[in-house]
Amino acid sequence: MTPEEQVKILKRNVVDLISEEELLDRIKRKGKLRVKLGVDPSRPDLHLGHAVVLRKLREFQDLGHTVVLIIGDFTARIGDPSGRNETRPMLTKEEVLENAKTYQEQAFKILDPERTELRFNGEWLDRMTFADVIVLASKYTVARMLERDDFAKRFKEGIPIAVSEFLYPLAQAYDSVAIQADVELGGTDQLFNLLVGRKIQEEYGQEPQIVMTMPIIEGTDGKLKMSKSYGNYIAFNDPPEEMYGKLMSIPDELIIKYMHLLTNIPEERIEEYEKKMKEKTINPRDVKMVLAYEITRFFHGEENAKKAQEQFVKVFQKKEIPDEMPVVEISQDKNIVDLLVEIGAASSKSEAKRLVSQGGVYIDGERIEDIKFTVEPDGERVLRVGKRKFYRISGGETKKL
Repeated sequence: MTPEEQVKILKRNVVDLISEEELLDRIKRKGKLRVKLGVDPSRPDLHLGHAVVLRKLREFQDLGHTVVLIIGDFTARIGDPSGRNETRPMLTKEEVLENAKTYQEQAFKILDPERTELRFNGEWLDRMTFADVIVLASKYTVARMLERDDFAKRFKEGIPIAVSEFLYPLAQAYDSVAIQADVELGGTDQLFNLLVGRKIQEEYGQEPQIVMTMPIIEGTDGKLKMSKSYGNYIAFNDPPEEMYGKLMSIPDELIIKYMHLLTNIPEERIEEYEKKMKEKTINPRDVKMVLAYEITRFFHGEENAKKAQEQFVKVFQKKEIPDEMPVVEISQDKNIVDLLVEIGAASSKSEAKRLVSQGGVYIDGERIEDIKFTVEPDGERVLRVGKRKFYRISGGETKKL
């Protein structure tokens, strides 16, 4: 494939490319590039928002380039200030390394491990002396740092900015120096950090990296960016039925965006779907089912995707109860809030109370609206939580405490 053909593929769906001319020239001169993605394992699980950038990295791999995945075991302890209006709490090294194990396993669901160079930035950052840090810090000015939107806003509003947060973009930039990156990828919220990398590489006598940013996708609510903290995420490790169901819950406006960024459906076919939805000659639900199937199949395989789709049709279109569901046995009266937490249907009592008060909990099809309901160990009942979670409870007569 010619350099021009490669660039045409690589710039697809990209938001920022600084610059296309540099990318073309670098491929022509070097042939095989070192393409960097730095990730801080501040949480143990990846979601589809991460998949957008990982899929672009896989495109580089498929074109013969080397992907360098940097696990930020050092930088995660500082905490990336991108988009934050307060200083992040620092993680311990043990927390970071534990999260990193899961992160690697999940990233390789998309990346080819045989063509991925895996590095930990503690390898070079842990070895830096205080004098080395001073030298690095001298290569960038406070004025330039305050050009960053989130820093500028916090400074103007008098919200504290820790000095360690100024060091974060410099540490990330030094990663590019350490591995001699030709290209660095990130979400659009990473643009400032990636541009700092270009400047610092020049200061250390290297050719500045090409910067490439990918869109940040909205979560299942269609409003906020996908994030575990917002509760609107779809995780790589979600069970097939849950992944499929979550994808079917996204707003229709996100269908085409998800198709472009998260599937290998041909562009012409996606454009056709978009056209038919605008003309109202196809039901958006049917297009969404194609999307949900494709993404579930990628992460869980053909057979599991088929089962997930069949389950969805049965439960949500035909309004039937699923054949298989977790069985929970109880030997004594259980308050509904306590029960939801014990079986993992809610992560806390406050979440369980919210689910009940918002009308998201049913027993045998009847909505439970009182957080003082109890379930007795007498017979069997079907407990439904939200739209997708079903449990068979050995008990079930309900009454108010």
